[in-house]
Amino acid sequence: MIKNILWDFDGVILNSMKIKGDGFIELFKEYDEMYLNKLEQYHYDNGGVSRFEKIKYFYNEILQKDITEREVIEFADKFAEIINKNLFNPSNLIEDSVSYIKENYKKYNFHIVSGAEHNELNELCKYFELAEYFISIDGSPTKKDVLVKEVLEKFNYKKNETILIGDAITDYEASMANGIGFYGFNNLNLNKFGNYINYFNKKDIFEAI
Repeated sequence: MIKNILWDFDGVILNSMKIKGDGFIELFKEYDEMYLNKLEQYHYDNGGVSRFEKIKYFYNEILQKDITEREVIEFADKFAEIINKNLFNPSNLIEDSVSYIKENYKKYNFHIVSGAEHNELNELCKYFELAEYFISIDGSPTKKDVLVKEVLEKFNYKKNETILIGDAITDYEASMANGIGFYGFNNLNLNKFGNYINYFNKKDIFEAI
């Protein structure tokens, strides 16, 4: 029986992948298009990876250059400035999942574990008036598998009563690393892992599980 549901944010509650993809291109616009195309592909292939890790990947793996932690933070701050004008747009909310959350938050223990930057994530949830539906809201730079582990330990949840809903392979990996169930959403490539949500409907899809 499912009692605890951990939610990813980007791609599950808010459609922000393109906003952030465009943001990375703007952030590193002085670099050759070949490098930017590789970064853009990495971004879309790794939805649950934080901006901090994507910036490191761009430098270390694509440019084959070193980057300091301070520089990563500086780039992340610039990135936030670039995407902010589009991120706080209610039209980007995924109505299907938001409606489900509002209708069922009293039946389950809802938490957010996201690759989105922690402070920005909390600001978004308050701005969209979603914070009240979640017991905790946690984001990067802490990695997702660690966030999941911390929620399980802090709230003493049983693993067989807990699932994570996500739209990326990193969400699946974080679930497996912590021994909890995984449900894919908004990414048909996740069908191969078994449990997949095509859409939320009025009947609670987890009721009989």
